[in-house]
Amino acid sequence: MPFDVQDLSGTFSVGDIAIALSLSFVLSAMIGWVYRFTHRNVSYSQSYVQTLVILGMLIALIMLVVGSNIARAFALVGALSVVRFRNAIKETRDVGFIFLVMGVGMAAGTRFYTLAVVAAVAISLIIVVMFRFNWFAANVQRQVVKVQVPPDGGHTEGIQDVLIAHTSEFELVSMESIRGGALTELMYTVRLKKGHEPGQLITALGERTSGQRVTVLTGYDQTDL
Repeated sequence: MPFDVQDLSGTFSVGDIAIALSLSFVLSAMIGWVYRFTHRNVSYSQSYVQTLVILGMLIALIMLVVGSNIARAFALVGALSVVRFRNAIKETRDVGFIFLVMGVGMAAGTRFYTLAVVAAVAISLIIVVMFRFNWFAANVQRQVVKVQVPPDGGHTEGIQDVLIAHTSEFELVSMESIRGGALTELMYTVRLKKGHEPGQLITALGERTSGQRVTVLTGYDQTDL
C-alpha cells in the first residue's frame, strides 16, 4: 500500500513565508535595539536580546502553521505547555519586551503586516520617549543601612534613636542572626534628613554598635565603618 503524503504548505505561498519571517526579524531586531538603547542597569544580557529576535520569528512561524485551524491551535498549546522555563526575569520591563515581540510576531504570522509595522514603531517610539524624558521617575533618595549588633538587648532602641535623629523616615526590613548567633544583623531603608550625610549616620551608629560593622548603601556606592 503506497504512502499518501499530503503537503499542506500550499495553504500559504513561499512569498507569505518570506514576508512573515523577514518582517518579524526586522521588527524584532528593531525592538532589540530599542531595548539595548533604553536599558539602564548592569543586568544587560546579549543572550536575552537575541532571544527576543528569535522569539518574534518563532511566533510568526507558529501563526503560519496554525492559520485559522482551531484544532492545530489547541494541539500547539498542548505541545508548548510541557515546556518549562527556569530562568528568572531580572526586570519587570523585560516581560513587556517579550510580549511586544510576541505580538509583532503574531501580527506578521497572520499577515497583518501593516498592523505589525505600525504597532512595533509606535510602541518603540513611546519607549524611547519615556526613556529620554525619564517619565514616572520618583525623586526620592533612599539608603539601605545594615547594622551588626550583639544579640543582647538594648542595642536596637539605641539604633532607632540615631535613625530618628538623622533620618526623616526609616523602616526595618529584615533582622537576621549571623555568625552562629554571635551577632544580629538589622537592615533598614532610610531617607536622610536634608543636610545630613551618610558618613555622619555611620559615625553615630558606630557609637551604638559596640564596634561592630555598619554599612550604608547609597545607589551604587557603599560606605562602611
